[in-house]
Amino acid sequence: MDIQFTEEQELLRNSVQRLLKDEYSFDIRRDIVASNEGWSRDHWRKFADLGLLAAPFSEEFGGFGDGPLATMIVMQEFGRSLVVEPFMETVVLAGGLIEAEGSDAQRHAYLPIIAGGGEIWALAWAEQGSRYDLGNVSTSARRSGDDFILSGTKTAVIGAPWADKLIVSARTSGDRRDHDGVSLFIVDRQSAGLHLQSFKTVDGRRAAEITLKDVRVPASGLLGAEGQGTAILERCRDRAIGALCAEAVGAMTELNASTLDYSKTRKQFGVALGTFQVLQHRMVDMFVALQEALSLTQHLVLSLSDGETGVSKLASGAKAKVGYAARFVGEQAIQLHGGMGMSDELNVGHYFKRIGAIDILFGDPAFHLMRFARTS
Repeated sequence: MDIQFTEEQELLRNSVQRLLKDEYSFDIRRDIVASNEGWSRDHWRKFADLGLLAAPFSEEFGGFGDGPLATMIVMQEFGRSLVVEPFMETVVLAGGLIEAEGSDAQRHAYLPIIAGGGEIWALAWAEQGSRYDLGNVSTSARRSGDDFILSGTKTAVIGAPWADKLIVSARTSGDRRDHDGVSLFIVDRQSAGLHLQSFKTVDGRRAAEITLKDVRVPASGLLGAEGQGTAILERCRDRAIGALCAEAVGAMTELNASTLDYSKTRKQFGVALGTFQVLQHRMVDMFVALQEALSLTQHLVLSLSDGETGVSKLASGAKAKVGYAARFVGEQAIQLHGGMGMSDELNVGHYFKRIGAIDILFGDPAFHLMRFARTS
């Protein structure tokens, strides 16, 4: 499959490529990761000025109205440059949830701010022992007058140390593993009773463990229908998988290019590595894995854009296939670069770490392979 982009979509892709080529080199990225904040507010403003943060949203909020297609274009280029700024967390996850499930008041209150780069958001859904089960929630939300009172703990919330607002899943009824009874709430990061313990992730990003102790949220902070949070998150996961697959494809593209260039210049026994037939075969296998991952990603994204039924099964199939393919490409790139492949000075190891993180976000390939087999 090969998507033929419109003129506006090609312009978006070219704009992202130029910006990242000029202002987001590997050395600049490494300095950003090593900084105190771990991300660049200056680059975030530039992304907003270029319209990247608004691109997936409807035209009403300054976007292109292309939804998953615009997201795929941006995420693929971000994957090629290992961008650490929280586009996924703020725009794809939080922005996507608000646009798809929020009230008119919530969409008009929050989406223009997100599109303009005014706030960072994060999605807090995972808990200790929940694995990849979106409905396995013990954090509680009880009514108190016109408010909800949230108590519980969320784990591995990517982007939370940078966030101004959080979307938190909490149980309003039922038992911990019930599919129904989970609701989503918009929570201000500075709310009384909300505490964060921040840490660095293996791929250079920042995350946090979040503790909520009687955090008061107004009823207007309820996102979507009460008790239907699990189904809402499942639809969000499908969109997130499309974005993550696109990012993985971008990373695989750069790994293939770096490995090919290295094989042409690195000499062994007086000749370039690329002249050895067995290594040529391995690089062909890497190329085939990339093309298969790209085709499946585009298929998923087009299905998401068209609102096709059965997209959850396709999303799981894509997450499994792209995950295995990306890991294969990463491992081959490391081996063909030799010991220096894992050195901090070379970008190959950093791509491999990011691929490993993408692998487990919203379910690893083994989980989605089983989910694909179970989904009708």
